[in-house]
Amino acid sequence: MRDFAARLITHEARARGVNFEAPIAFAVLDEMRNHLTTLMGNGGHRALLMRALALAGAEVPWLRGIRVAADGSLEGSGSHAESIDHDERTEGGVVLIAQLMGLLVAFIGEKLTLQLVREVWPKLPDKDLNFKI
Repeated sequence: MRDFAARLITHEARARGVNFEAPIAFAVLDEMRNHLTTLMGNGGHRALLMRALALAGAEVPWLRGIRVAADGSLEGSGSHAESIDHDERTEGGVVLIAQLMGLLVAFIGEKLTLQLVREVWPKLPDKDLNFKI
């Protein structure tokens, strides 16, 4: 799942013309927000994202400072984000996306999760639209 998450982040980074790191991972989550809210409502989306954050925070301590806002966006990290090593920021983003994708696969299945990803990123290459690579 981490490889898949890294491919999504890389795709989004290339589309935006920026580096691969945590803020792009947050942009990936933001891109998914409308689709997930349509699928499961705002409360369901927030609950899913909060669970993914809790799981990811167990592996990546700096993610514990991130919160899910009422609208489902992420907030926090604030002042100490600058002090976090680039590799740690990158790893945190990958872990968070991987946890979210893992939860989606558990709840709605692999096929529907990949369909959702395809709707959000229609230009994602087919070779990258696979959890098994």
